[in-house]
Amino acid sequence: MNFAPECQKRHGRNELNKDKKRTSHRLIFGDSENMAELPDGSVQLVVTSPPYFNAPFDYPDLFENYDAYLNKMKGVAKELKRVVSNGRIVCIVCDDMLIGGEKYPIVADLTKIYIDAGFTYRDKIIWIKPEGYIRISRRSGVVLQHPYPMYYYPDNIQETILIFQNGKFDYKSIPPRIKKRSKIDIAEYQEKKWYLTTWSITNVLPLKNRLENGIAAFPEEIPNRLIRLFSYVGENVLDPFMGSGTTNKVAAILQRNSIGYEIDLELMGVIKGKLGLDSLFGKGFDVEIIIRDDAKRLRTQFQNKVSTLRSVARDGEGNPEKSV
Repeated sequence: MNFAPECQKRHGRNELNKDKKRTSHRLIFGDSENMAELPDGSVQLVVTSPPYFNAPFDYPDLFENYDAYLNKMKGVAKELKRVVSNGRIVCIVCDDMLIGGEKYPIVADLTKIYIDAGFTYRDKIIWIKPEGYIRISRRSGVVLQHPYPMYYYPDNIQETILIFQNGKFDYKSIPPRIKKRSKIDIAEYQEKKWYLTTWSITNVLPLKNRLENGIAAFPEEIPNRLIRLFSYVGENVLDPFMGSGTTNKVAAILQRNSIGYEIDLELMGVIKGKLGLDSLFGKGFDVEIIIRDDAKRLRTQFQNKVSTLRSVARDGEGNPEKSV
């Protein structure tokens, strides 16, 4: 893909990249339901995590209702079907959502949406987080208060990575020199058990003063594995829900080009910080930033709502109330 310097472009070189080819990274602030900037079949891998439907402590009231959320996902899936090249992969980190006591089957519904869009359902990986860290509620505590049947609600320490494929891949289409540069480290593959359908990876903890504060970011290890398993050096990796820019950062480290779409213009500073655009790391590749008319400002709005929700959800001792 040819990334023209339409808005903002940075150049440079550092020790990490001195023996490697430059990569290009396109950061587009706008709605990914319209990816007009991308030609048909120009993306070799998608690694993303869509906003979890109205997650109380991440995206409160982002969508009017569940149907509106699903319609947005359908629109993005349709565009991905257009821009993803033949035989290549779409990876979606997602999870079912519990809101106001109602469970929404996001994993099942996204699976159907992508199959209906024309993708093949290739696989599913369960991402398991460490025990002892429950992000929102300790639902299992209900049984401690009421040790009787029908009071059981398990704590969730997993998310799902859905893997879809856009037709059949031509394995002979990759030049031997590119295959050699993209070879997977088999020792790491075996040691970290990438070969299983369960991956044990520590999530991004909500520590104070972290760069992603207030953003539901996934750990770098997830795109690290997916990019190495499903793309080759020099190819284009897309994240249609860029968030804090984790996928783009890892793609740069792994010598892939990247494209990211993010509707929230307020995240630009976080993305720049993660990519190190004002540091030595950011001088190892070319970056283009595009701000479209459909970009919005959402982060401050969400943080204000989350702050209110947290204050309401605390009991007299300042501990989150148990909810089901």
